[in-house]
Amino acid sequence: MVVWMRDFSEALNMEPVLDVGDKPVPVEITVSRGHNLQGSKNFSFHTLLRIEFNGSVLGESDKRQDVSVDHGVDYDFTCSFNCPDTMHTLDHLAHKPLIFTVIEILPKEKKQKERTNVLGQAVLDLLPLLHGQCSISSTIPVHPVTRSPLEATSLEDSAQQPSLEVSVSVPNPLLSKDQLLGCNLLKVTVETAFSVPEVWHLSTTPSPPSSTYVVALQVPLTADKEQVLMFPEGLLKAGGEREAPGRPKKWPLATLAAPGAQVVPGAAIHELPIDEEAGELTGAEFRDFRCEAETAKKRVCWDTERRCFLNVGGAARLSQMIEECRLWPVEIMACSNQGMKGMDGNSPFTQSRTINLSENELQISFHGVAYMDMGPLLYPGATRIRGAYKILPFSETELMEKTKRARSVLKEQVARAAACQGKLRAGSAVGPSKMTTPKTLDGANKAVKDMKEMPKKISMSGGPGKPLGGDSFADLEPQSCSERQMYTEARTYIILEISLEKPLVPKRAPAEVAKKVMELIPLRTPIPRRSAGAEKAVQEFHRQVSSVVSQILDQYQQLFGAAFLPGANPLDPSMQEQRRIQLLGELNYSGKYFAFKEQLKSSVVRIVREKMLRTEPFSDKKELQGFLSQLYVYLVDQMHVALNKTLTEDVQEAPLDPVLDIFQLGSFAREAMLNGDHQLAAHYYRERLARQPKEPSHWFDYGTLYLLTGDNMKAEECFQQAVSLQEQSHQPSLMMCGILAEMGGRYKDAELYLEGATCIQPPSVVAWTVFGLFHQGQNNHFKAEMSLQEAGKLLKANMESSLPCRGKAQREKEDEDEEEEVSSGRQSPLDKAEGISQETDRLSDADPDVSSVVSLNSQIGDNNRAESTPPRPSTSIYMETAQFLLQNYALQMVQRALGQELLCSDGILSTTYHLTMARMQLLSEDYSSAAATLREVLNLTFKDPEVWALCGHCSFQSGELREARGCYERSLNFQQEPSDTHTIFLRLGSIYLQEKQYESAKATYLSACSNSPSCLTWLGVGIACYRLEELVEAEDALTEANTLNNMNPEVWGYLALLSLKSGRRVEAEQSYKYVVKLNLQNKSLLREIKELQDRLGFGDPSF
Repeated sequence: MVVWMRDFSEALNMEPVLDVGDKPVPVEITVSRGHNLQGSKNFSFHTLLRIEFNGSVLGESDKRQDVSVDHGVDYDFTCSFNCPDTMHTLDHLAHKPLIFTVIEILPKEKKQKERTNVLGQAVLDLLPLLHGQCSISSTIPVHPVTRSPLEATSLEDSAQQPSLEVSVSVPNPLLSKDQLLGCNLLKVTVETAFSVPEVWHLSTTPSPPSSTYVVALQVPLTADKEQVLMFPEGLLKAGGEREAPGRPKKWPLATLAAPGAQVVPGAAIHELPIDEEAGELTGAEFRDFRCEAETAKKRVCWDTERRCFLNVGGAARLSQMIEECRLWPVEIMACSNQGMKGMDGNSPFTQSRTINLSENELQISFHGVAYMDMGPLLYPGATRIRGAYKILPFSETELMEKTKRARSVLKEQVARAAACQGKLRAGSAVGPSKMTTPKTLDGANKAVKDMKEMPKKISMSGGPGKPLGGDSFADLEPQSCSERQMYTEARTYIILEISLEKPLVPKRAPAEVAKKVMELIPLRTPIPRRSAGAEKAVQEFHRQVSSVVSQILDQYQQLFGAAFLPGANPLDPSMQEQRRIQLLGELNYSGKYFAFKEQLKSSVVRIVREKMLRTEPFSDKKELQGFLSQLYVYLVDQMHVALNKTLTEDVQEAPLDPVLDIFQLGSFAREAMLNGDHQLAAHYYRERLARQPKEPSHWFDYGTLYLLTGDNMKAEECFQQAVSLQEQSHQPSLMMCGILAEMGGRYKDAELYLEGATCIQPPSVVAWTVFGLFHQGQNNHFKAEMSLQEAGKLLKANMESSLPCRGKAQREKEDEDEEEEVSSGRQSPLDKAEGISQETDRLSDADPDVSSVVSLNSQIGDNNRAESTPPRPSTSIYMETAQFLLQNYALQMVQRALGQELLCSDGILSTTYHLTMARMQLLSEDYSSAAATLREVLNLTFKDPEVWALCGHCSFQSGELREARGCYERSLNFQQEPSDTHTIFLRLGSIYLQEKQYESAKATYLSACSNSPSCLTWLGVGIACYRLEELVEAEDALTEANTLNNMNPEVWGYLALLSLKSGRRVEAEQSYKYVVKLNLQNKSLLREIKELQDRLGFGDPSF
């Protein structure tokens, strides 16, 4: 009955899937020869060949008699059919093969008809015709049927495999180039249902099983036509071992007599790791259950692939349906096989006997449904979904809620099949001759037409006015509540796979993305430095002087060159003046002297205009004489420069090493940014760019400074410069360009930048996460989901790759901790609470201000709760992204990342989340919110130095210096130091200086100098030593600070104080000049300098 239902369903959808203008094309099949064929007898046999397609016989070859077993069979048989037409559509070509049946003709016996015996079958896949090929030539194997003579031949020698030489050709391609580009091929594979209900019993007899299992799914073929895919003949199998990997897929046909012919050539089931599947049972909590179910429990196997040809409208309709509802129902039922006893043939239109189905055989039992998430097919570039999906009891209410579909396609198909059976029974009462199904194709077409004209809802009745069982089939629901719950109790799930030949949403290639990014940010070749204006005028004067000098040397060579020849008398030094007079006379006599003056005149005029900026005549003779004197001196100096270049050999002087290297410049710039001195930070970044203008990371850091100051336009220019310097492959800059483009409302540019960042190798977790957050903001849920899933996979791979590196050390540490716990015994929560209380009391006595930051009761309660909390992953894609964005001051995107982390946290937020939130609030200058966030962190843990360091920063920036001091001291007292000790040392040292704890300030600043020395650290040491009257050490420290940054006015101010106290007048005045020049803002220090100058009577040059 189930096979009949499937064929009936296909018959209802036999309308051609055609585009406008399509014409039928003849498909010609030729079988030239058969090899290694053998009949019942060992020496010769009679044979013929039958070719079938789509349930109809295309033709039979002539009988070949007395064929020798040792020689091949020359069939030389040709037949054809038209495609696409009303019987054979392009979809049929996609999922149905050509079937070649080799038949042996047995000898006639007296007064009996000729008998035949099927030897084997071969199949040929016609899918290449849908790929644009015009011919297929192949030698296909002949698979023997059960108990066929060919079985022995196949088993004895695999090289003697029975085969047929087949060729298929069409005069023109079935699809045009445009149709090939727009169409698609959908492949649906139903593999196995595991952990099925225990009431499904295996057959203990060799006879066929009494029940079969059916899966149904509805898919679109065209813009207005849908097809119900039926997968019957599910085979119930016992557990005990796993299904073989790489097992072949089967044709969705029940008409193949040879077992080997049921296999789709070249198609196999390729399994995926559980965590890479797209189903519902992918978590670690399902692994043990799935392992047990797929090994030990009963299962139902289909391993069947159904291919569907989608034209342009069908592919667009598929995308539209997924967008409207991403959950698609896949229904399953159990069905009796009794209805198949009266069937003989391939379809209901080739039957020779009346089919009788009883009421019980029409019942749907164990009606279940799995909801398959088709959304991943709308991911860019996605072509495959495979996963395990839970089978739930079927409910029309739940079906409507989840899929927006009102009816069960499985019920609908069974109802139609039953209605057709009722019509056939009614017709059989008229006469058996009218119920005989015609064998011709025209008869089949008529039957299909009659069935399509039947109403969708029809009452099943054995005769007029007698409904079957008293109810219509649409209302028939024989399942009981207990039967419905068996799927849930057994935790049944089914493995499904859906794949496409082409992605529904094409993914741009990395080369295409890079090209489009290049259009936004073209490669910028460095502009050659060209001299212009005054510099160019001076260079022209140097060239003219060099030319005049060369001509004078030539004239001198003509007059006195004989003295330089070998063996000649050298020139008399006492006659040098006479030779000069002779040379000048020759130059005057020849007119070259005046030519030299004219040659130099234009370059001198340009110097006057562009260097001296004089373009108007002089009205005062005295002013003219002064200008001429100044011009003469300048021209003589430049003449000497030109002569030195001409007459002396250039000596390359070794360049002096800069005082600060690139690393120090970057460190000092970041230090200035933390202290709020953005102008000084920009100076350091510009210095780095002057030394290495082609380094993208320098431009990126410079852009982050502008982002911090709110100048997004200049920030984007810096990021674009970094991208252009590295040929569109600087990933951080591409991400920041995308973020700034989104902030500016340029969403297409933002998508292009972020997509380009994801195309760069190696792939980045942050890039994919930012891409996903962007698509979330655009309400593009499918692309957002794909991007975030890709980020999760990368993060997991990164964490797994880092485990071997630290695994051994971590295991050793865990072993030591376990031994220590065993030896000392585990503390009870009460003991821990008492220890916390004692620790807090001790700290409160040492510093009363600390008690305002920590709440003892909340610490005890939360610490006890933390023991029962299960461990969570150390990080997530959102936290990785938030930390990157926070480092680069993209605060808007940080908020979105933290918001997603909050949604995914299930109410359990990590310490890292709170710390990141606090850092963001500090950068936003929201100190009250930052303090509240940090109090929440302290409720989770009070032994994290990062938490206390941030508490110190919050208090310091709020002006609460005493509380800041206590927090900083606490953070430095831990065995593990905070990540940024430099800032802590600087701020703690400044607090000590304000509180006049100079010894503590000196020690703190010296600690900072030992880790990362800078101008500010040495300045702090110098100030502390000066206040302690350690003048020698103070001078050394201030000198070092001045070496690292000679533009700091405070350094010059303390150098001025130091020089005044040491009695060094010149140095004191020189230092004070720089104090005034650099505009010292520290009024108290300036007042102290003035008072000391007044008392000593020197130090100010203006006295």
